[in-house]
Amino acid sequence: MATTKRNDVKDLALAPEGIRRIEWADRQMPVLQAIRERFEKEQPLAGYRVSACLHVTTETANLMRTLKAGGADVVLCASNPLSTQDDVAAALVDEYDISTFAIKGEDNDTYYSHIEAAVDHRPHITMDDGADVIGVLHSHRREQLGDVIAGTEETTTGVIRLKALERDGKLGFPVVAVNEARTKHLFDNRYGTGQSTIDGIIRATNVLLAGRAMVVAGYGWCGRGVAMRAKGMGAHVIVTEVDPMKAIEAVMDGFQVMTMDRAALVGDIFVTATGDKSVIAKQHFNVMKDGAILANTGHFNVEIDIPALRALAASTRHAREFVEEFVLADGRRVYLLADGRLVNLSAAEGHPAQVMDMSFANQALSAEWVIQNAASLERTVYVVPKEIDDEIARLKLATMGVDIDQLTEEQAKYLASWDEGT
Repeated sequence: MATTKRNDVKDLALAPEGIRRIEWADRQMPVLQAIRERFEKEQPLAGYRVSACLHVTTETANLMRTLKAGGADVVLCASNPLSTQDDVAAALVDEYDISTFAIKGEDNDTYYSHIEAAVDHRPHITMDDGADVIGVLHSHRREQLGDVIAGTEETTTGVIRLKALERDGKLGFPVVAVNEARTKHLFDNRYGTGQSTIDGIIRATNVLLAGRAMVVAGYGWCGRGVAMRAKGMGAHVIVTEVDPMKAIEAVMDGFQVMTMDRAALVGDIFVTATGDKSVIAKQHFNVMKDGAILANTGHFNVEIDIPALRALAASTRHAREFVEEFVLADGRRVYLLADGRLVNLSAAEGHPAQVMDMSFANQALSAEWVIQNAASLERTVYVVPKEIDDEIARLKLATMGVDIDQLTEEQAKYLASWDEGT
């Protein structure tokens, strides 16, 4: 059906393919399906405007459909210039009547104009993947802060930014850190990022991982997932870390741990997953092997110091789609994947729908929760309530046909008491 809503997508003629892929993903997202069916009946979001800045993928499309089913007036823009699936963006506009601003490969000006379009929607609720909408609202659109009931944030990087705002006393409205939900970071970050990052590297390069030295920078949940999957494919995995607890955990998990200065000498493939900047820098490029491959799976393309790499290069060229070759002064070649952006979404399709089912269930239920509790929320960063987390896990297990035990009354009483000893 044609839409009268504003949009900026590549080509509405791509919509039929987008619809097919959205429907395919939906079949792998039974928890979100169940929420959408309830939302359609109860309309918990009716009358509320939602501005979402997320990766425009098939899974995100099903979240948008769920919010709309709940009565929300939704606008979606891309949270990364390279992560948009153009057929999905077209389908959202043409079939599902959701205002969408996203074009794969959009330039910097277009990217930020799309975020401004989402803010122009004057949202009551924001949904971010990297805190870009919240960033705009807190910088030059502060007059709109009073309109916002609350926001949600999907990423580790975004949560870091929000906690910095909170620490400085400048957070303008409550935000739910969806990233901190156990059903999000234990599964999306570990299993989703692990599989999709490897998928992106292989699609971009078609290299064999077995026998290669893969350096994983950062051993948070995302780094754990990448290391686990790379090891499973036969790579020799090296971990770099700044946190001693995470470093010793990597050692105990069977990985070699060293500094990036040392790892740069021996790595064949490098993956950054830290949320920080210049993790791989000039001194590392200077000693890397000929043919070293650099990829990033953190939210922003600052983890690899790309300006320093460009300054060192005698020449550059595109060796393959999503692969840029840098020829250094001594003839060594270094290959950068997807301009240092999220390789799993730029060169592949992002996380499998089965894990995004839980992540986006958290988004939908958190939006409902902030509306229900708006009067009592303070300007702080909240974790997803335990009852929401537990309900999502329960629903997911049920869709997988998995039964678990229940505490007896006696067992529950024992766990809650202190007076029954050995």
